[in-house]
Amino acid sequence: MKKIIEIKDFTKSFGSQTAVDNLSFDVYEGDIFAFLGSNGSGKTTTIRCLLDIYTPDSGTLHLFGRPYEFSMSKDIGYLPEERGIYTRSRVIDLFVYFGNLRGISTKDALDNAHQYLERVGLIEHKDKQVSQLSSGMQQKVQVGLALQHHPRLLLLDEPFKGLDPLNRQLFIEMFKELKEQGVTIVYSTHVIDEAQRLTDRLVIINDGKRKAYGTTEEVRKTHGSEHIHLEFTGKFPKRSELYTSVSTTKTAEIIPNKGVDPEEILQELLASDLRIISFRIDLPSLNEVFIALSKDE
Repeated sequence: MKKIIEIKDFTKSFGSQTAVDNLSFDVYEGDIFAFLGSNGSGKTTTIRCLLDIYTPDSGTLHLFGRPYEFSMSKDIGYLPEERGIYTRSRVIDLFVYFGNLRGISTKDALDNAHQYLERVGLIEHKDKQVSQLSSGMQQKVQVGLALQHHPRLLLLDEPFKGLDPLNRQLFIEMFKELKEQGVTIVYSTHVIDEAQRLTDRLVIINDGKRKAYGTTEEVRKTHGSEHIHLEFTGKFPKRSELYTSVSTTKTAEIIPNKGVDPEEILQELLASDLRIISFRIDLPSLNEVFIALSKDE
């Protein structure tokens, strides 16, 4: 597999604060790659150093086999975490302006903009000032600006920020289509359940240090034993002598205590005031792994 991104032994500090500590991972061509970590874990710092916005203290950060240089910008679409669009400009004018900066003709920029805005439900807002749009609409505009020049690599810092579940699903489908076209997508997110369904590979960092790296299945298998995934109605019973759990009003992820057979837990649940809709034994969810590793000091 061809490496699109190679980060090796990367460290970055701000004064006495170490933001990223000896971080290493690779991203391969055509992957959808998730960069997971809590706030302040070092995700944005890594992306900015990769793009030469910040200067690393040490380590290797390569894009397409070499350090970033301006000529690569035509092949990279970048979405910063902070919104960086001109709020007094019309939506359509932004697409033309940023398209021209990327070397796209005004006609092609307009064509690309109309196709994208139609796809994401913003075509009727194309002549409005950005300030007149909702936060979610502004996020869709900013994602579109990163996509419009058809880059080979997308670096998206919190692309789902401000989007409702329907629009998150819209972009998930778009990312899948781009993957089929050979585009490599690296994105940071806090929406862990969607990352489990979407990504090929991922890295989890905490306090600037790598905690897990690999395919989704590898990370789930390496950092946990089999869990019980339950869907139910009624009152979920707590049985600390048998298991710990993470539950909502309708679902639970049950972690058996050491030496406890899942069959024993099932019998206990059947004897309780609970109607079981589904009972499945599987690896821990990526969300459970993420929580456990983020708490780990």
